Amino acid sequence: MIVLTDYLWFNTRKRREVVRITDEVAAIVKKSGVKDGMVLVSAMHITAGVYVNDWEDGLIEDFQAWLEKLAPAGLPYKHHQTGEDNADAHLKRTIVGHQVMLPITGGTLDLGPWEQVFYAEF
Repeated sequence: MIVLTDYLWFNTRKRREVVRITDEVAAIVKKSGVKDGMVLVSAMHITAGVYVNDWEDGLIEDFQAWLEKLAPAGLPYKHHQTGEDNADAHLKRTIVGHQVMLPITGGTLDLGPWEQVFYAEF
């Protein structure tokens, strides 16, 4: 079994930001030498998530708006009683999930024609 651990680092400029990481993940897959298998992409930050979707600006905005309706910022969450102010970010991360498992086929990341991998900071 081939195992490779690698890390991607991002400097986001906003509290809420989405970063397309498909090319970076594909490069790591290629570097791994795995011909057929799986790649685990995981956000290593408690208020960030990883997901697969279409890369279209309107859809990304719609997704952010939908998450905001489900877990609005500024509500008096109990988590804020600890001195924190980011309960909504924790909830959004829980909805999105913190990792995705993706197929590797023939040595390449095997995504559908419109699928892209995203890192989301909440």
